[in-house]
Amino acid sequence: MFGKGTGHEQVVFCQDEASGLKAVIAIYSSALGPALGGTRFYPYATEEDAVEDVLNLSKGMAYKNAMAGLDHGGGKAVIIGDPKRDKTEALLRAYGRFVQSLGGRYVTACDVGTYVEDMDVVARECAFTTGRSPDNGGAGDSSVLTAYGVFQGMLAAAEHRWGTGTLRGRRVGVAGVGKVGKHLVRHLVEDGAEVIVTDVDADAVDRLRTAHPGIAVAADTEALIREPLDVYAPCALGGALDDRTVGIITAAIVCGAANNQLAHPGVDKTLAERGVLYAPDYVVNAGGVIQVADELHGFDFDRAKRKASGIRATTARVFALADEEGVPPAAAADRLAERRMADVGRLRGIYLGS
Repeated sequence: MFGKGTGHEQVVFCQDEASGLKAVIAIYSSALGPALGGTRFYPYATEEDAVEDVLNLSKGMAYKNAMAGLDHGGGKAVIIGDPKRDKTEALLRAYGRFVQSLGGRYVTACDVGTYVEDMDVVARECAFTTGRSPDNGGAGDSSVLTAYGVFQGMLAAAEHRWGTGTLRGRRVGVAGVGKVGKHLVRHLVEDGAEVIVTDVDADAVDRLRTAHPGIAVAADTEALIREPLDVYAPCALGGALDDRTVGIITAAIVCGAANNQLAHPGVDKTLAERGVLYAPDYVVNAGGVIQVADELHGFDFDRAKRKASGIRATTARVFALADEEGVPPAAAADRLAERRMADVGRLRGIYLGS
């Protein structure tokens, strides 16, 4: 089903025929603590596709959580199916029981195809559930702090590139103005940036223009990246930065909320060679996971926001190491994450007694 050398600690296949549940839970690392990551509900073409996705996503969560300074390892889960057709209370509760059976090694949350109300159902069978509604003791929608963290990362990039920690007077293009992108636009407008957006959902663009009449609109993503921009913010699908995109991008900085922005290894090097400063996605979009991790301790929004503010300093650290070691920022972020997992993870070998 999957090849050797993935580095994962545990991969669990979950099936409940009566409810139609088919899911895979992957724990990449628990070196820093219980693996934390969302549950993706998606109609994968094959089981192999689902496994490949969950392996990649869980590894990414390990690096994200490490760079966010959390005491959590990386994990992820995927439920195979169409969430609009296949999602039922019975299926979600069956999934919750499988997560519970891992005894806290994996803590779940929302992701593509799952929402706060779904986590409320999962939590009826599982104590290791975050992203619940405020009425059920949770933090609710994590997109607010995700956007706030991306904005903090963008300020760090502006300071590194232009010597000033503001986007005032800069032209910022935002591709995708859904849950996260719309909040990011608000931060940018308040900071004095000139904003241009695009989204496949015309209604989302219209709502945003009603809230912020001064923003401009590009026809599509390609038109946006060809615009004369200072900053490009991919906030929609992964793989937004491929060889073709990098070849035509005009922005001096790329910093956005989308996961897995680099289409393949080597794109980060091409960006660097073109003089484009790339803020690694898993560093700057960690506000959401910071929020759901805080929920485990009794959620406090102000406390979580203060933690998310640290994304600015973390991003600056990444840029400094990249300059010092002569590597792209994505490689520098990986090195910092791996060092923390190794340095802190080894402490678990110190015997505490019974």
